[in-house]
Amino acid sequence: MKLRSVLATFVTALLICVAPALADDARPGSQEPQTFEKQITIKLEYLLYLPTDYDKTPDKKWPLIVFLHGSGERGSDVQMVKAHGPPKLLADGTDLAVKNFIVVSPQLPKSENGWQPFALNGLLDDILAKYHVDKDRVYLTGLSMGGYGAWQWASQNPGRFAAIAPMSGGGDPRRAARALKKMPIWNFHGEDDPTVPISESEKMVEAIQKAGNEEVKFTRYPGVGHNCWEVAYANPELYAWFLSHTLRQPAVAPAK
Repeated sequence: MKLRSVLATFVTALLICVAPALADDARPGSQEPQTFEKQITIKLEYLLYLPTDYDKTPDKKWPLIVFLHGSGERGSDVQMVKAHGPPKLLADGTDLAVKNFIVVSPQLPKSENGWQPFALNGLLDDILAKYHVDKDRVYLTGLSMGGYGAWQWASQNPGRFAAIAPMSGGGDPRRAARALKKMPIWNFHGEDDPTVPISESEKMVEAIQKAGNEEVKFTRYPGVGHNCWEVAYANPELYAWFLSHTLRQPAVAPAK
């Protein structure tokens, strides 16, 4: 088993208009050429897990799970991300099917209040370029703040994921209903959650089902509070469910 901490730096978005000129040269009543230039730097630390046989099968493409942590794991020590979810299972050496995936677990700085799809897209692009990932089997999951992040990222970029599993989160039901009509979703929430009421998940699931999505599962845990993820991530069925979905489903043979 390999577990690495990698500093991912992406420098993007250099937007330049033609013909340099100073803004002070702009004259009322005439069109003057100007220049706009902006450089955006994104830094995300993340934990990377590669399956044990990754180096033994260089031609194999592996499924990928991207895990988004909650607000309590924000900071500058990426080891904090091991507190919950797949990183915790991997750190504990738990013998689960999660070991058959590449697992990427980014960390938000303390100054950030939520996950930004723009930054996450940059990270995912870098992972796909560097590692042997099956692009048709990229899965997204997250808890609490990460559950909100999973809903938002998938709603803005539905074509990137084969399936998603938000936990103890919520989001924009209208956006999700428009974007996730065909997305396989397994949502988890504790019925006694005092931090994020289960109604947040109910709104999302109801809106998507009304939009015609028949591939939505909703697991409710009676008597469980905010940390429903402890049970959900320990369930091997979740990882089998992930693998049952791909972006490009096998073609159905025509009826004779």
